[in-house]
Amino acid sequence: MNKENTVRFAKEIRLETAKMLMMRGFGHLGGSFSIVETLAVLYNDIMNINPSDPKSEDRDWFVLSKGHAGPALYATLALKGYFPKDWLMTLNDNGTRLPSHPDRLRTPGVDCTTGSLGQGSSQAVGVAKSFQMDNKPNRVYTIIGDGELNEGQVWEAFQFAAHQKLDNLIVFIDENHKQLDGLTKDIINPFDIRLKMEAFGFNAMRVDGNDVEAIYNAIQKAFLVKEKPSVIVLDTIKGQGVEYFEKMFDNHHIRFAGESEMMLKDAIEILEKEVSE
Repeated sequence: MNKENTVRFAKEIRLETAKMLMMRGFGHLGGSFSIVETLAVLYNDIMNINPSDPKSEDRDWFVLSKGHAGPALYATLALKGYFPKDWLMTLNDNGTRLPSHPDRLRTPGVDCTTGSLGQGSSQAVGVAKSFQMDNKPNRVYTIIGDGELNEGQVWEAFQFAAHQKLDNLIVFIDENHKQLDGLTKDIINPFDIRLKMEAFGFNAMRVDGNDVEAIYNAIQKAFLVKEKPSVIVLDTIKGQGVEYFEKMFDNHHIRFAGESEMMLKDAIEILEKEVSE
């Protein structure tokens, strides 16, 4: 891993995501920004991918179960060359190839259609099981939101994954401590997610979700574990990477106007400078 390159890639993802949302005038900034570092590590350092052949049989699969964070995934895919960057400015337009939530039939590089929370976990587990049955080396990675853990389907998928000993599966839980309508601890307290996942039969770790090196090292540790799926709980901040939005309480979905629009413009200018250095 070249940490400097991965940190730069994360800044590029955050910048392109911000530009998309500025153009659109609204969007899921909070949960998109909180997974940027994880996407940077996966697509820059970890996954076996081929942007020139998105459907390669040898590729690793990525499932964005928290599909509302689609803008961050689109920025990542465009930067890796899956499709032209100018597509990013069509986010949510009529007839766009980049709909609000990822659609595998519309966007090159999207492996699973997601957005209905909870279902991505089952898709990821099913794909991992198919690779296990076929004795294939492909791995599956999925990001699930901490608010998404309210869905019972997630826990059914986790039980199945542990029982089937899917050591080709790594689950990331984005614990940014908020969901659509408030703090996760106030809506349904998740308690200690790492301990809970351990009890479900997973190899479980917790890392700073803003630290690309910590994320990378946790993945490397997961690779060493046999006959168990792994989970990496990401301790993140909703709106991660831009202080104004980190401190905004209601930052799940934002309509940019007045101060919030001005602060997003400022963030874009700062990120552009950092990326160009």
